[in-house]
Amino acid sequence: MAYDKELYLGILRREWGYKDFRGIQSEIIESIADGRDTLGLMPTGGGKSITFQVPALAKEGVCIVVTPLIALMKDQVEHLRHRGIAAAAIYSGMTRREIITSLENCILGDIKLLYISPERIASDLFQTKLRRINVSFITVDEAHCISQWGYDFRPSYLHIADIRRMKPQAPVLALTATATPQVIDDIQEKLGFRQKNVFKMSFERKNLAYIVRKTEDKLGQTVHILSCVKGSAIVYVRSRKRAAELCRYLEEKNQNATFYHAGLEHSVKDEHQKAWHDDQKRIMVATNAFGMGIDKPDVRIVIHYDCPSSIEAYFQEAGRAGRDGAKAYAVLLYNDSDQRKLKKRIADEFPEKQTIRDIYDQLAYFYQIGIGSGQGHTFAFDIDKFCVTYRHFPIQVNSALRILQRAGYIDYDMEPDASARLMFLLERSQLDRLNNLSPKEEAVVTTLLRNYGGLFTDYQYIDESLVARLSGLTVQQVYLILRGLTQRRIAHFIPRRKMPYITYTVERREGKSLLIPKEVYEQRQKQFVKRIESVINYAKNDNVCRSRQLLRYFGETESEDCGQCDVCIEHNGKDPETEKTDEAKAKICKLLADHKEHHVSELASLHIPKAYLDNAVSYLIHEELVMCRSSYLFIKK
Repeated sequence: MAYDKELYLGILRREWGYKDFRGIQSEIIESIADGRDTLGLMPTGGGKSITFQVPALAKEGVCIVVTPLIALMKDQVEHLRHRGIAAAAIYSGMTRREIITSLENCILGDIKLLYISPERIASDLFQTKLRRINVSFITVDEAHCISQWGYDFRPSYLHIADIRRMKPQAPVLALTATATPQVIDDIQEKLGFRQKNVFKMSFERKNLAYIVRKTEDKLGQTVHILSCVKGSAIVYVRSRKRAAELCRYLEEKNQNATFYHAGLEHSVKDEHQKAWHDDQKRIMVATNAFGMGIDKPDVRIVIHYDCPSSIEAYFQEAGRAGRDGAKAYAVLLYNDSDQRKLKKRIADEFPEKQTIRDIYDQLAYFYQIGIGSGQGHTFAFDIDKFCVTYRHFPIQVNSALRILQRAGYIDYDMEPDASARLMFLLERSQLDRLNNLSPKEEAVVTTLLRNYGGLFTDYQYIDESLVARLSGLTVQQVYLILRGLTQRRIAHFIPRRKMPYITYTVERREGKSLLIPKEVYEQRQKQFVKRIESVINYAKNDNVCRSRQLLRYFGETESEDCGQCDVCIEHNGKDPETEKTDEAKAKICKLLADHKEHHVSELASLHIPKAYLDNAVSYLIHEELVMCRSSYLFIKK
């Protein structure tokens, strides 16, 4: 069906209530509607979902949406269903019966959008059913993940080519918020674009002030910045340990904080993220595991306590501030030791080739696999035990295994289907006769029995968040109840596992005979070095506007100074926002100059806008220039 503007605008107005498309949405939609392979580059908050959801409703068949973000899948499907739009998702935690039901509904034409993770594409079940599904077009979200030259390459994305081979008539819509010119070309090649076709919004964020703060005291600066800028905040760190430690430090300094990293139990992650999202906690201290799919538009500041490994990662993470269009800040803390730490990451990411060969041999000893055997065999990989046994650091082992995967010797699944599993140990009749279950336990057991079959005969995958929602409890409560049922031998609950898996894709050979191609090692290493150097140059370049530096990296050579970053402020005088806060500080100090106590209500007489008043008071108290006692302020002598 050719593009009919009135038809598509009608869907937008009827289903979403917007009067018109914005930015490049209209151009992207027209392109995919006319059956052309399309790549859309839209910054975070640019309205990517509209570009595939609207044409999915206009075209016949099912739009398949490939995304790595299970939380985002669930959220979008829920929102679509709330609007009366038929949508489904396939992700870890679903039973085989639920997956089959969703796919059969797609075959029957009852579904308009099917969300699926890239790992699921390779399954025999999906590919068997796909042959009978009328696919309108394929949407690839976070499309930069398919490029080996990108900063976040995910091998599972290469399975998308399977859909293209099976459905050659279905066009592809690829979407990303971060891509260099080289990655833009690679995305189109990997997805088999019939011809190059790119639509690009400017990456400029006019409401976001980029700041690089040179400091030897990152702890003190973090507290100071968080005291001066009100509103929701994210502080990014490199390690799980630092996330927890910095969170504790901030709490000791009366900053309302929580933390997030990949090592937390799934239920704890959900609990911490919800507390931050609902403003019960103001500050989220997190590793880069806290990222894609965050839907909180009112983040006022993102601080990078540690430097990221690429401009792409920095731009993506910093861009989570100010998605509501209001003024926001992205602050990178930097000192001389950061350059040394960044360059060390090169050796961590690309161990010596001999080290990679040694790790390959030691892996065989670890699993007792002889030369000429092992192909097709999969093993759970206890990285801590391996590192202790052979005296390696985990970061280098991870890197070596990823390189071995790219070279084709193994498949290294760092994020396997880690869903929780459960089986009842009592027979149904015994369970029915139990009279010592609490009301909350009753609610969980009833929800399990209503939504999952076969629980008395075998372990079944369960989704704790689904059980929580249907039983009216929190995920943490469900987790604790299931652990309690296990201790009482009523059921056996196996929590989500975090252990990765290794599969030998070819027969094991001697390490010294391994061929590690240039495109897998030397070329990728060269790209990684460039990305590290780009971060260092960005942090150290105090002559060019921060926004212009970032835009140039992404190929936007025509841009103007932002007027609000630290470089522009240094060159042009103070930021207007800073000037207004300084004026507020001066008025407050003048009021308190008599060294008497003044009730905070007296500040209203100064006629200062609340935002500047709050910032000024916070700064003066933090710097201990002004003291506050029982709602009374006075100048510190």
